[in-house]
Amino acid sequence: MIEAVIALALLSIVLAAIGSLVARNVRGARQLEQHTALMQTARLIASRLPQEGQPLPRELAGREGGYRWQMRISPFMDADTAISDSPFVPQRIELRVQSPTGAIVSLETVRLQFRDALQ
Repeated sequence: MIEAVIALALLSIVLAAIGSLVARNVRGARQLEQHTALMQTARLIASRLPQEGQPLPRELAGREGGYRWQMRISPFMDADTAISDSPFVPQRIELRVQSPTGAIVSLETVRLQFRDALQ
């Protein structure tokens, strides 16, 4: 009888540990799926930037599939450090995307813009 009680106690401890592990894995998988969706949305928005030669606006914002986003474009260098004879001017692009659950991702990159398109 004592052996059966000890075996039952050990079995319940093992099952509780397995249940805890499964719950943690489910939470981790859910967070990974949310992060992947957030990054995919950020990539989709970034891919819609104006293409070569087209001027970049200073600020853009909107919604994409329930995700709110905001993009700011600013000079990467000030006028004193810019290379004056270069046909390109580097522009800093900051993208911030917020998911419906409140998670936020911020990305920053640099894009070369034709000098003529800025004027």
